[in-house]
Amino acid sequence: MLSRIAESLYWIGRYVERAEDTARILDVHLHRMLADPWVDEQTACRSLLGVMGAEAIEGPVSAARVVGLLGLDEHNPSSVVGALAAARENARGARETVSSEMWETLNATWHGLPDARRRVEQQGVHAFFRWVRERCSVLAGLTDATMSRDEGWLFLVLGRSVERVDMTARLLSTHVRAGGSIPSWLTLLRSCGAWETYLRTYRGSLDDRHAAEFLLLDRLFPRSVFAALSTAESCLADLEPDHGRAGVATDAQRIVGRSRTNLEFRGADELMADLGSVLSVLERTCSQVNDAVSRRYFRQTSAVLWVSEAVA
Repeated sequence: MLSRIAESLYWIGRYVERAEDTARILDVHLHRMLADPWVDEQTACRSLLGVMGAEAIEGPVSAARVVGLLGLDEHNPSSVVGALAAARENARGARETVSSEMWETLNATWHGLPDARRRVEQQGVHAFFRWVRERCSVLAGLTDATMSRDEGWLFLVLGRSVERVDMTARLLSTHVRAGGSIPSWLTLLRSCGAWETYLRTYRGSLDDRHAAEFLLLDRLFPRSVFAALSTAESCLADLEPDHGRAGVATDAQRIVGRSRTNLEFRGADELMADLGSVLSVLERTCSQVNDAVSRRYFRQTSAVLWVSEAVA
């Protein structure tokens, strides 16, 4: 597979997952701010911007400004609209690899983005975020139903898994900033779409130990950090089938394997005691994996330098 195509598929997976997870996080946190009159809007918005990597915003911030920055900013690839536009642009460069149904879904979603601000004004932010989640879910379903399990599919799922680890770690960081209250765990579980599954797993018992265990260590819930790391590790192993008799073949495999092992053999109480540093390590891991994958599989080009002496 051409490195250009592999890179496009990897970033389709990342951007679509980023759009969906950002929509989930904004939807639940904005709803909580509206429902709880005791929440300080300025503090809550600053905390949310900090978790999403937008701490350097100057001036007063409000829920409307957060929606504009993280939801509707077309020029920010970390916003919902910007991530969907970037995913469509990458799909346009990999048209020969993605299925026609995947392309049509991404393209139709992109054509619907100019109406996003009007949709927010007329129907509210929750309707818009629900529409984003539905479109991303349709694309995820078509990816699993229409793509062969070849290298292209592995790169797309790898990107999706790396982004899922990063976004779940950022989401859990909001719990640390909120001071570890039970309402914050409820918000986190709803943000991940995990509330009903969590209740069935733990028979309706909500406490911080169980919630941390579920979102970090659960093997069966696909949005848990452990499950996403395991999927990424499996994709990397399939991309390097002939790795020899000793160890693993790539730096990306080593980084993901260490991170997965570090979680797997920790107890929930140990994780809770050191949650902040664990989440920081996970965020660094995602950045390191991204760099390692780029070095290994994607084209490495330098800028072209024009030399006047070479011109006849």
